[in-house]
Order: sequence, then C-alpha cells, then structure tokens
Amino acid sequence: MSKAVIFFADGLEECEGLLVVDLLRRAGTEVIIASVTGQRDILSSHGICLQADVLAEDVDYDSADIVILPGGLKGTENLSKSSFVRKKCMEFAANKKVAAICAAPSILASLGLLDGKCATVHPSFEDKMPGAHLTHAPVTVDGNITTGQALGAAIPFALELVLQLEGEEAVKKVSRGICFPV
Repeated sequence: MSKAVIFFADGLEECEGLLVVDLLRRAGTEVIIASVTGQRDILSSHGICLQADVLAEDVDYDSADIVILPGGLKGTENLSKSSFVRKKCMEFAANKKVAAICAAPSILASLGLLDGKCATVHPSFEDKMPGAHLTHAPVTVDGNITTGQALGAAIPFALELVLQLEGEEAVKKVSRGICFPV
C-alpha cells in the first residue's frame, strides 16, 4: 500500500484537499492529512471546519511516497509561509513524488522545482511560475511532479495520483465507483 501526506493549512480550497483524500483512500492508499498550523483544526477557504489527522511535524515521512499541496488563495499563502512544507517539498522532489493543485504549484515554482519542467496552475497564478513551461492543461505530469490547474481538475488530478500510486486497475475501480468516465 502506498502512503500519501497532504498538507492542510487555514484557507485551503476544501474540495481540492478532500477530493484528493477521498479518491486516494478509495483506491487503498494510506492518506495522512497533516496540519501545518500547529493545531489539528483547520478553517477552509469557505469557512468549513476540518480536522487534520496529525500535525505535519509528527508524520513519519520515511515511509511516505508523496507529499501533496492543495490550493486555495489563503491556503497557498499559508503553505508557502511554512518552512517545514518547503523543506519537505524539496526532499520529496529529490527522490519521491510531489503534487500540487490550483495556486499551490506556485510554491513549487518558488523553490525552483519547476525550472525547465512542464506544469499547470490556476490561470491567475501563471505569473508566479517562473522557469516552468506552462501547459494550461487540467493535469500535467513531468517526472515526479504532478500539477493540477484548479478545482475543476480535482478529480482528474486525484485519479492521476491514484494511477501513480496504485495503478491502472485502481483508477478503473475508483472511476466506476464515482461514475466518472476515464
């Protein structure tokens, strides 16, 4: 079984975060929702109270295969302020997987992780993607980095992560279960 860590911060776009968690768990991936706020309670971009599984600093990252950054304007700002998140993205980009959706790919760009790579991002953040070759596609994979454009791409983004972590049969099973054509 694969293991994913998704970072939640106040202001995250709840649908981007929770859709990824939901579909990965349906596929059998162990998903840990890790709060970067210093407390487990998170307030989403639309005022929904969420609770993380653990604090980010309490996760065993050695056994994780991927770290994931959901978007949301304020959520992205809060993730970007976290030196812990930036450090983990750098570490995982070196030999594991990193994924980000909506505004969050701009964090990867700010770290230089998208230099010379193809990526996608919410259109309002394209100017914050120096060094990246923008595809404007819903989902873009370049090596071990996966980016998603926005909330409308959350299901394809999550299914791409299912494919990478659990394989094609898991994608078919999850897609059938949610009546999403692939």
